[in-house]
Amino acid sequence: MGIVYYANYLVWFEIGRAEYCRARGFSYRDMEENDDAFLVVAESYCRYKAPAYYDDQLIVRTHITELRKRSLRFGYEIVRAEDGTVVAEGETGHVITDSDGRVRSFPEGYAQRLLAPPILKSHLSGEIVPRATAPE
Repeated sequence: MGIVYYANYLVWFEIGRAEYCRARGFSYRDMEENDDAFLVVAESYCRYKAPAYYDDQLIVRTHITELRKRSLRFGYEIVRAEDGTVVAEGETGHVITDSDGRVRSFPEGYAQRLLAPPILKSHLSGEIVPRATAPE
């Protein structure tokens, strides 16, 4: 069939989150190593709207849908670059914890950076994720 394996979308959401943060001047690793803060995935949702096929180039659009003192929610839209078809939409909900797994508040400055416009161009070419490698 050549249709992309469904679980790949969650990996692409993760790539979108990482690039979203990098575009705002920090990485997950910065939060973890410098501030003992971890963005733990508490829930995820994906709505498949159209099939993505092996070798499609896909764009992951990532945004913040909710930001609170101890949690945040990212929204995603995955689009086929060739024709602009939205192939999936989704969200992930995250809780901020310390290295012992205790819920904590955002470290100072990170919430503001997440809500700010991008300051850096992503190292990826545009927002294109790697071509699908595992057909269903």
